[in-house]
Amino acid sequence: MTSRTLTRLPNLINVFLLISLVFSGNVLQSVASLGINYGQVGDNLPSPDKVINLLRSLRINKTRIYDTNPQILSSFANSNIEIIVTIENQVLTLLQDPQQALQWVNSHIKPYIPATSITGIMVGNELFTDEDSSLIRYMMPATINIHKALFQLGLDRYIQVSSPSSLAVLAESYPPSAGSFKPEVTSVMQQFLRFLEATRSPFWINAYPYFPYKDNPNTIPIDYVLFNRNIGMTDPNTGLHYDNMMYAQVDAVAFAAAKLGYRNIEVRVAETGWPSKGDVGEIGASPLNAATYIRNLMMRQFAGEGTPARRSSRLEVYIFALFNEDMKPGPISEKNYGIFQPDGSLAYDLGFSTMSTTSTTTATSKSVTYSSSATKAKSTLKYWKILILAMIGVSFRGKVIEKI
Repeated sequence: MTSRTLTRLPNLINVFLLISLVFSGNVLQSVASLGINYGQVGDNLPSPDKVINLLRSLRINKTRIYDTNPQILSSFANSNIEIIVTIENQVLTLLQDPQQALQWVNSHIKPYIPATSITGIMVGNELFTDEDSSLIRYMMPATINIHKALFQLGLDRYIQVSSPSSLAVLAESYPPSAGSFKPEVTSVMQQFLRFLEATRSPFWINAYPYFPYKDNPNTIPIDYVLFNRNIGMTDPNTGLHYDNMMYAQVDAVAFAAAKLGYRNIEVRVAETGWPSKGDVGEIGASPLNAATYIRNLMMRQFAGEGTPARRSSRLEVYIFALFNEDMKPGPISEKNYGIFQPDGSLAYDLGFSTMSTTSTTTATSKSVTYSSSATKAKSTLKYWKILILAMIGVSFRGKVIEKI
C-alpha cells in the first residue's frame, strides 16, 4: 500500500460513514459545527417549545438568539440544546460600568444555569458598519466587564464572550491573503484579539456571499457563491485554492488577525444565509438559490471541512435563519432568510426527496437544481447518487488542494 493511498484512507472512511448514514434513512445527522440563528422579529412565530422540536427534527443542537428572552431560556432548560445569547446594542452603554455588568449577568444569565446550556454571550451585533461607527468604542469595556462578571460568579469556564463583526471591519478582503482591518478599527481589534487569545474565545463574523453577488452579478460567478462546482480562484500570494466565496471571506479575517500578530485565533461564522425572496433590484434572491446555498453549506458541514488556510480545523457555522421574520425592517430580502415559514413549513425545498440534476452547457461548471417529480422513488434514487458523488468529490478535493 503506497503512502498516497494511506493518506486517502481517512477521507474514504469518512465518505463510507456518510454513505451509511444516508442509506440508514437519517440524512440530517447532528453536526457539532453547525448551528442556526433563531430570530424573533415576527408577530406569528411558534412558541419556544415548538422551536425545540423543530431544531430536533433538523438534528441541530446549537442555536443563537438576539437577546436574553426569559421565555426562551426557560423553555430550553434540559433540552440539551446549546444556546448563545446576545446583549442588544442599545444596552452596551450601561455595561461600561463593571457593577452594571455584574448585575446584568446576575439577572440575565445566572438564573438559567446550569439547566439551560448557555455556551456564549455575544456583546452586541455588528458594532462597526459603514453606516455607523459610533458603537464600536463600547465593545471592549463591555466585553471585559461581562467576562469579569462571569469570572466573579464562576461561570467563565462554561461561557465564552465575543462579539460578531460584519466584513465591514476589513479594509481588504481579496485575495484572502490580503485581508486587513480598516485603520479606524485596528486599535480596537488589537485589543479584542488580545482578549480572545487570553480567554480562548473565537472571532465571530457575519459572512454573506449574497451581498457581493447582488452588487456584482456580472462579475462574480453564481456557482462560486452558491458552493456549486466551479473553477474557483487561487490566491496568488499563498497558492491556496478557493471554490467558494464564504471560505475566502473567513480566511481574509484570519489573515487580517495574523497581520496584527494573532495567528491562532479561531474564526467562526455567526451568520450566513441566502434570501428566498427580494425586491426587484435584489438580484439572486430566490427559493432556488436559497435552497442551493443552504443545502451545499450543510453538505460541507457534514463533511467536516475547514477553510483552505486552515484545512485541518473544522469551520463552525451558524445558518441565518430559522424563520422568515415579517416584522424586520428594510428590503423584502431581510424578511425572507428563513429556512422555515412561521407555521413550520419549509420556505423552500431543500431537495432531500425531490432533487435532480441539470447539466449546464458551460465547460467550467455543473449546477444542481430542483424539480417536482410524480415518481418519488425515482427522484430519491437520483438524490442518493448525487449525494454520494458529492461526498467523494469533497473527500478527494481536499487532498488536491493540500498539494498546492
